[in-house]
Amino acid sequence: MDLLQAPQRGLFRDATALQRPVDEIEKSLGQFALPGVHDPATFVKSNFSPGTYEDNGERVKFSKGTTTLAFLYKGGVVVSVDSRASQGTYIGSQTTQKVIEIDPYLLGTMAGGAADCLFWERHLGVECRMFELRNKERISVAAASKILANTMSQYRGMGLSMGTMIVGWDKTGPQVYYVDNDATRQKADEKRPYFCVGSGGTYAYGVLDSSYRFDMTDDEAIELGKRAIYHATYRDAYSGGVNNVYHVGENGWKKVFSGDVHGHYDVYKEERDKAANP
Repeated sequence: MDLLQAPQRGLFRDATALQRPVDEIEKSLGQFALPGVHDPATFVKSNFSPGTYEDNGERVKFSKGTTTLAFLYKGGVVVSVDSRASQGTYIGSQTTQKVIEIDPYLLGTMAGGAADCLFWERHLGVECRMFELRNKERISVAAASKILANTMSQYRGMGLSMGTMIVGWDKTGPQVYYVDNDATRQKADEKRPYFCVGSGGTYAYGVLDSSYRFDMTDDEAIELGKRAIYHATYRDAYSGGVNNVYHVGENGWKKVFSGDVHGHYDVYKEERDKAANP
């Protein structure tokens, strides 16, 4: 091919591109994100320097906190999570989406390192889609969780931080699996119908242990998920923000509630006071 006739590639591939406004060209090239503080150096020193709290002199704080839960009941699965992302005592975000929508029938939760969870569960979504294209059928929840566990096994001991629940509905009905960065894989069943993961999980377990019933209605199950997350965020400083609740049924998952946990304060005040003063 004559080099003079070869199609030009790049930003200015034709004459009309040269006439584009400067601001439009700048946007197409991307932009730098500026820190949301006035003095980044002072901010980092005061929040992340050695000695800010007991950390053995570590400059990078990989201390995390969250509350995520999922449980089986006769109507399917309820998944309930908070939305606070923290790094030690620093709260990085109050709007983190801790439910990862893998496909219309599969959900994953986020606990541990946000980047690890998000990357590997997105990767799982690709693997699930490839399975469906090859086999002309929807992947089972067990197979999806096994793929993730096998992936974690390959990276065991390499510093990943992930504790996730893979939740969905397949031919066998509703399923919940717990998978972590050590390739641990556990299935929820009649004897253990729910998992709570994260720093607030202890408090959420207390609510589920005392109030869970398999024969709950959909409304009762959703209310239990909301109540468990509220009490966990009330006691755990590293959990908070927005409570997001999903219901997984035969026709796939559906987001059924999203609201600030502070909105639950008055709703559960009487219950909380009764527990404090029996």
